Amino acid sequence: MSYDAIVLAGGAARRLGGADKPALSVGGRALLDRVLDACPDARSTVVVGARRPTARPVRWTREDPPGGGPVAALDAGLRGTAAELVLVLSADLPFLDRDTVRALLAAPDAHGTDGAMLRDPGGRDQPLVAAYRAEPLRREIALLATEHGGLAGLPLRALTAELELTAVTAPPLAAFDCDTWDDLAAARARIREHGTVLDQWITAVKNELGIDLAVDTKTLLDLARDAAHGVARPAAPLTTFLVGYAAAHAAATGADPAQAVAEASRKAADLALRWAAEAETDAASEENGSG
Repeated sequence: MSYDAIVLAGGAARRLGGADKPALSVGGRALLDRVLDACPDARSTVVVGARRPTARPVRWTREDPPGGGPVAALDAGLRGTAAELVLVLSADLPFLDRDTVRALLAAPDAHGTDGAMLRDPGGRDQPLVAAYRAEPLRREIALLATEHGGLAGLPLRALTAELELTAVTAPPLAAFDCDTWDDLAAARARIREHGTVLDQWITAVKNELGIDLAVDTKTLLDLARDAAHGVARPAAPLTTFLVGYAAAHAAATGADPAQAVAEASRKAADLALRWAAEAETDAASEENGSG
């Protein structure tokens, strides 16, 4: 579906001692980049805040006045969008994922409402993890500006209270935000937990290298195991490197990248198994000969 994204990356971060919160890293990636990765297919992405390096191109703007609060920031971001549906996100969500974003974007049409907000596991609605129809959002912002003589300092509830919004239940960590140093430490520890660290690492590497490729982690790990056991331990990383190189070469000639990785992995794994079989045969022969 077509949508624009607005990421709010300003704020004083008082509980972080004024640190540049969107630039703080979790799993080696800036919080802002992690949020941007959750909405890669946005038609246009506007970040409200001071300019800083980002992993993908965005448009920048500032609220008026700077530090004027979330409603003023949302208004500034909205002025840079044209889609009928806008995704609004804060820049401190290390575990927000694309599936959650898709659920938010689908909910307004599914329920015939003005938008959808994420509801965290504690039952709290998150107006800065939400999808809104642009027309009612613009209307209510204009009414608030007229009523209060401006938007600076207004709380978000003054805006959301006038909109009909659907609640979308969040997965366990999707709404987790980093407001304090303890939050940041918890996020960094969580990302290294067994069972998730490999997926997080692969995602981080893909972003660092600027590639978007579905990686069959199990196939590559099985290949590395076969190369290590059937040939020698150093063969594992070298083999996976060569598989990647071969897959890139095949993709450059028009092959599907994911299929190219799968085919190269299959060939290399078969070769490793043949090496292992030869070694077993030779060992058995030596044993029989010595007997």
